[in-house]
Amino acid sequence: MPAEWEPHEATWLGWPHNRNDWPGKFQTIPWVYGEICRKIAPGEIVRIIVNSKAHEASARRILTKAGVDVEKAQFFRFPTDRGWTRDFGPMFVKSDNDIAINEFGFTGWAKYPNHKKDRTVSAKAARALKLRSFKPMIGRYPFVLEGGAIDVNGRGTLLTTEECLLDQVTQVRNPGLGKAETERMLREHLGVSNILWLGKGIAGDDTHGHVDDLARFVNPTTIVLCREDIASDVNYRPLRENRERLEDARLEDGSKPQIVDLPMPEPLVFDGVRLPASYANFYFTNAAVLVPTFNDPADRKALGILGELITDRPVVGIHAVDLVWGFGTIHCLTQQQPARESP
Repeated sequence: MPAEWEPHEATWLGWPHNRNDWPGKFQTIPWVYGEICRKIAPGEIVRIIVNSKAHEASARRILTKAGVDVEKAQFFRFPTDRGWTRDFGPMFVKSDNDIAINEFGFTGWAKYPNHKKDRTVSAKAARALKLRSFKPMIGRYPFVLEGGAIDVNGRGTLLTTEECLLDQVTQVRNPGLGKAETERMLREHLGVSNILWLGKGIAGDDTHGHVDDLARFVNPTTIVLCREDIASDVNYRPLRENRERLEDARLEDGSKPQIVDLPMPEPLVFDGVRLPASYANFYFTNAAVLVPTFNDPADRKALGILGELITDRPVVGIHAVDLVWGFGTIHCLTQQQPARESP
C-alpha cells in the first residue's frame, strides 16, 4: 500500500445524502464537499460515488457553483448508505505499475446495521476500473478493515490502534481474532513488514479508535501525534500513553521515528455531544494537503506545524465545524487511488 503522499491517479469520495449523519446541519454539507473537490481537482481526477442520476445532477450543480472543473470529475452510480469512503471504499495496493483493490469486509464500524450497500462499493469499483481484486478472508468470513483504522509510510510500516482492531467487547470487527493473526492479515494484504500499535483513540470518535484522528505519517520517518495539554480533559492520558508507545517504537529499518506534537482544538460540543475534532484527519492530494479547521485558536498552530513538515505542496485549511457533526472530517471522506507510474 503506497503512502498517501505518493502520486495519485484519483481521489474517491461519496457524495453526501444521508441526512441522519448530520441532523440539522445537512444543508451545509454538500457545499463543504464542493470546497474539498475544488482543492483536489487541480491535481487529479475526482471520482465521485452517487446514488442516482438525480443525485449526480445535484452534485454537478454544487461543484459548478463552487468553481470546480466538472470535466475533471467522474461519477459512479453505486448506491451507498453513507459517504465515509475512507472506510468502505476501495483500498488500493500497488506492485511496480500494477494496481489492485482489496475488498476488505465492512460491518458499519461494528455499530450501524445499515451498511449493506456500502460494503459492495469496493467490488463495484474494481469492476468499473477493470482492476484485479482480492478478498481477504479469515476462514469463511471477510477480514474486516476500515481505511481510517490504518496509516502507512509506504516503506513497510503501518500505524494502528488496539482499541479499534483488537477490541473484543464494544465494537468487534473480527470476533476472536488476536494480535498475531491480525498482524498476519495486515502484512499479507497490505505489504507491510512492521506494525506500530497505539492504544486508544480520541474522545467522540464513534469508530472506536481510528488512528486517522490520532496519529499520522507525514513522511517515511515522521509521525504527527495529537497532544492534549489540559490535564482534566478526557484525551489527556490516552494521548500521553500513545506518545510513550511511539517513543519506544522502531520503523521498518530499526530507526526511531521522529514524533511531532499536533495540538488538539478546544473541546467541540454540539447538542451535548463531544465531537472528534482533530487536525490529524488531514488528507494528502497531489495539489495540496487539506486540513480540517474548527474556528479555534489552535487552527493556525496546527497549519503551521504541518506546513513546516510538508514542503512539497501547500497546506490548506478546510472549515470543518459542520462536517465533524457527522463524526468525521476530510480524511474520513476520501480515499486515494495511486498512480500506476511514479513520475
